[in-house]
Amino acid sequence: MRSGFATVAGRPNVGKSTLVNAMVGTKVSITSPRPGTTRFGVRGVLHRPDAQVVFVDTPGLHRPRTPLGERLNETAISSLEGVDVVVALVDATGGIGPGDRIVVQRSLAVTRGGAEHPAAALLVAVNKIDVATPAELLGRLASVAAAVEELAATAGDASLAEPVEYYPVSALTGEGVDALVAAIVERLPEGPPYYPPEMVSDMPEAIAVAELVREQLLARVREELPHSIACRVTEWEWPRIRCEIVVERDSQKGIVIGKGGEVLKAVGTAVRQQLAPGAYVELFVTVEPRWQRRADQLDELGY
Repeated sequence: MRSGFATVAGRPNVGKSTLVNAMVGTKVSITSPRPGTTRFGVRGVLHRPDAQVVFVDTPGLHRPRTPLGERLNETAISSLEGVDVVVALVDATGGIGPGDRIVVQRSLAVTRGGAEHPAAALLVAVNKIDVATPAELLGRLASVAAAVEELAATAGDASLAEPVEYYPVSALTGEGVDALVAAIVERLPEGPPYYPPEMVSDMPEAIAVAELVREQLLARVREELPHSIACRVTEWEWPRIRCEIVVERDSQKGIVIGKGGEVLKAVGTAVRQQLAPGAYVELFVTVEPRWQRRADQLDELGY
């Protein structure tokens, strides 16, 4: 049996969480079209007769503008360390940007290994082939390969664990995902499973519910608000769950509540549908000015 860890890294909004969910075969990470949705290193576990793969979803690597952004980058970078495989995810529909180069550069760094950890294998997945034209896909593959070679040469990296391979995928439709998973499994060491067969994620339940609340809010609020929203469970006495929604300004509080409480009602209903029968979710909104820039608030929120 093979078992090990595979981290999926990429810039914001490239489809990391959707890909991890597709590879695990069930939802373990929240998703939305908003950049910066993932804020934790989420582990999803794929169980097979011949292997167990622990996929690590990560926040998007980006140029941070706030202390929150800095912490999310730290989470993403630390998730690359000590794993067996790194999957650098890029978008088939756009050009290579600074964010992609940072991802590849960081990914290449862990392929060299070190005294504490052996070298990781690097795979590059090119996502969103369902919406890319064949010409876009070919051009993207060529530009990504050129960028990897350039960055490896710049770093003097002649000691890659093995040649980099490229996998076109669609996290949304599942096209190419099985081939990517097979390639990851091939690169895992032999060993026993890390998690029991019934476990598909090790995220604490309270954090998972808070993230479900935030996911539903992201689907309903205006463009400027998503980064200002954080959620945390403050009480858990099953079936009653109290979840606090944190925003930065009084004007945002009204948007999150909605006219007559319609937004909160819709969010609560959608979240309950994803929980065990009988769950009762109480949602409250509080204002914490500039929480993204305050270390005390970031600590309380678990970032």
